[in-house]
Amino acid sequence: MKKGKILIIIDSIINLFLGMVLLAYSEPIIKLFGLPVTEQYFYPNILGAILFGIGIALYIEYRGKGDFIGLGLGGAISINMMGGIVLFAWLVFGNINTPIHGKIILWVLDMILIGISILELFAYLKRERKHPSTTTVQ
Repeated sequence: MKKGKILIIIDSIINLFLGMVLLAYSEPIIKLFGLPVTEQYFYPNILGAILFGIGIALYIEYRGKGDFIGLGLGGAISINMMGGIVLFAWLVFGNINTPIHGKIILWVLDMILIGISILELFAYLKRERKHPSTTTVQ
């Protein structure tokens, strides 16, 4: 295995782990790891989603099959979709104490994140149907 591939998979594992910890960031996790106490988990959760998305992107890059590269379109889809999904969960289930205009901004941002991810995925799938990958199995 090439040195670059080893570094990519290590980076992927680190980002996935940090993402999971921050996605689960809550009072029990804070106490378990001895982290600073906070009253708001919104920002750590969003950061966790982004780090988890980056971990997925790095794993896609590590796999390196076809045109769906991890740090290109595949990375954009995974990072935006993870951020959008967690933001959606916070908006629906979380107790976000913000004025109405703040919630509107967050909903618009969420629709943009998920919308662009879906458009990118459809563009990728459409391109794949027109020009299937010509990779060979060894």
